[in-house]
Amino acid sequence: MKKSFIASLIVAAILVAPVAHCRAEFTLKDAVLQQKNPNGINAMIPAADGNFYYELIDGGSKIVKREYKTGKIAEDIFDSSTARDCDITKWDGFQFSPNEQKILLYTNVVPIYRNSFKADYYIFEIRHNKLTKLSDEGGEEIATFSPNGRMVAYVKDNNAYVAKLDYGTNIAITSDGEKNKIINAVPDWVYQEEFGLINSFSWSPDNLMLAFIRWDETKVPLYSMQLYETDNNGYCLFPGEFEYKYPMAGQNNATTSVLSYDVETRVLKTIQLPNAAEDSYIPSISFTSDPSRLMVSVLNRTQNRFQLFAANPRSTISKLIYQEEAKCWIDYSLMSKMRFYDDFIIIPSEKDGYAHLYKHSASGAFIKQLTSGSWNATEYYGYDPVNKLHYIQTTQEGPLNRVIATVDDKTGKVTVISECNGTHNAQFNSDFTYFVEHYSSYDTPDQYLICNNRGKSIRELEMNKPYANKYASGNVPSKEFFTIQSDGNTLNGYIIKPVDFDQNKKYPVIMSQYSGPGSQQVLNEWKMDWEQYFATQGYIVVCVDGRGTGGRSREFRDIVYMNLGKYESIDQIAAARHMASLPYVDASSIGIWGWSYGGYETLMAMSQPNSIYAAGVAIAPVTDWRFYDTIYAERYMRTPQENENGYISGSPLERAASLKGRLMIIAGTADDNVHITNTLNYIARLQQHDKLFNMMVFPNKNHSINGNDTRYVLYRQVLDFFDTYLKK
Repeated sequence: MKKSFIASLIVAAILVAPVAHCRAEFTLKDAVLQQKNPNGINAMIPAADGNFYYELIDGGSKIVKREYKTGKIAEDIFDSSTARDCDITKWDGFQFSPNEQKILLYTNVVPIYRNSFKADYYIFEIRHNKLTKLSDEGGEEIATFSPNGRMVAYVKDNNAYVAKLDYGTNIAITSDGEKNKIINAVPDWVYQEEFGLINSFSWSPDNLMLAFIRWDETKVPLYSMQLYETDNNGYCLFPGEFEYKYPMAGQNNATTSVLSYDVETRVLKTIQLPNAAEDSYIPSISFTSDPSRLMVSVLNRTQNRFQLFAANPRSTISKLIYQEEAKCWIDYSLMSKMRFYDDFIIIPSEKDGYAHLYKHSASGAFIKQLTSGSWNATEYYGYDPVNKLHYIQTTQEGPLNRVIATVDDKTGKVTVISECNGTHNAQFNSDFTYFVEHYSSYDTPDQYLICNNRGKSIRELEMNKPYANKYASGNVPSKEFFTIQSDGNTLNGYIIKPVDFDQNKKYPVIMSQYSGPGSQQVLNEWKMDWEQYFATQGYIVVCVDGRGTGGRSREFRDIVYMNLGKYESIDQIAAARHMASLPYVDASSIGIWGWSYGGYETLMAMSQPNSIYAAGVAIAPVTDWRFYDTIYAERYMRTPQENENGYISGSPLERAASLKGRLMIIAGTADDNVHITNTLNYIARLQQHDKLFNMMVFPNKNHSINGNDTRYVLYRQVLDFFDTYLKK
């Protein structure tokens, strides 16, 4: 369950009124249909020399090589109109071979889950200006170049293959792949969703070995969803069906193993991990610069012990070189930022209470802690060996901001090289001489610049100036940040008031929240969506990040362990009571809203004995953690067998009789993440207890409930609901 579902309620815009000095019209469609987002930039793939990058332009038909410093196109690398044997005019994406002599291009993308897809891949040989299909059938997944660019590993129908480009041959590595049973190299659903792993292929640097992870889903329960008639899909009289393996809390996971493949002998072996528990997770594998060292990350099922193994892909023997344990859980999204260099390893860890960087030798021996302090290192961009600097993103300027900084490898001195206000992200070139900076703040829409490695702006890519002018002060509601106290803790929040706010009036309030462990909604970044629009309709919208959320200390976050829903509800109700105490708030007209985990917390908060919410909207909510997947639910709650009381006390299903206020519940019938089973079981309990509620269902829509103007319909309904139950 990720923030990205909520973050996808993207930016709004303003239509400038034709009469000077009149307030611009800001419509609901502008807010929720992504019609007028700030401009972004094309994907920029750094070239090996550090001075240039590659970019797909002209509607996806051409790839050019552009200079970082000047922005001038140095060379046209690929053009669909002139490439030999090319009858495709638009490409969805591309990747270069490490030696930059070939390009993998793909088209006809068919989504599988949230971030995975299959597509038709093609190889373009730059020297011969020739395009060749990777395989006759097409529909490949995770196509991956070998280091020398002479081979491509890929997956088709759950089996792994190697295409030897010099010979035009495609060799099957595995033959046991079968839907809903065995998957080779492509992760199963729960790994993709909760670890963010899409591709497990790893080539040895000498091109002789290929490693990947194998998932055996045979014992994982099968989940089935019905599909209904939409877009002439043929399910008019009888529904269709989609089935996949979904491991729920306490149930069987897929069993995993790491395989190594000898390209010359075609021998496939299983890596031995003698110190790892049988039911452990293997979230990542990666070769180092040494072809005899394959690094294998392992988490126990409880996710409070992390192990790093160095395995020999030929002998299959592995050695444990690093281990870390935690009282609650280890945040693998942090550990996944490990980097392996020739002489050392950078391992992020929260073992001192904040996320910091630790330097270990290549053999795993501790060298030193690189960063420290009451702040978090939130990203690790890499190491510049020339200047002996590590580049990172941090919360040094407070948890609401993200800044870019350098760390001196010898002294540990941390130097902020971006501005201190707002949210700054970086994409560095290959030799750390330039980076693309993506910046925004609560009052500055997205900006993209090229900077040198000291943070000085070299040139502008996209500043969104016309867009920003439409949001001049006074045109649309803006955020104000504040803090409140709850149960002895200081919580961060923001408030959005109507542009014509009158402190002598009484306003209804909508509490917007997500509340999931490690998430963060209260950030100094640009966001313009339904919250601003609802504020134009006479509401005050407030968001408060309670305990368990991110950007703060590990102690602040970990308090929710084994008790999801408890402290989040205390803090959300404290925030609502704070708002009720303000002279311009109608204390009897406070609502709460949330999507996914936020929907779960909406139900939990409205079911508390001291709830003061008059109405709430829960979209795609988990209603009992026993219905959710193993990796997420057990990370925070352990299994239902280990924590029965926690699952019961943290279940909206068990609290349905205590629901206060009027509820609207919304779900998509094809939600592969939070199944509609959650909603149906919950409303059955409400009916048993004579609870009235409103409900809206979107046939064949997934967790994001979008496409075909669906969001407009959804938010019209939500606004109408709040107007009915919060306005007097």
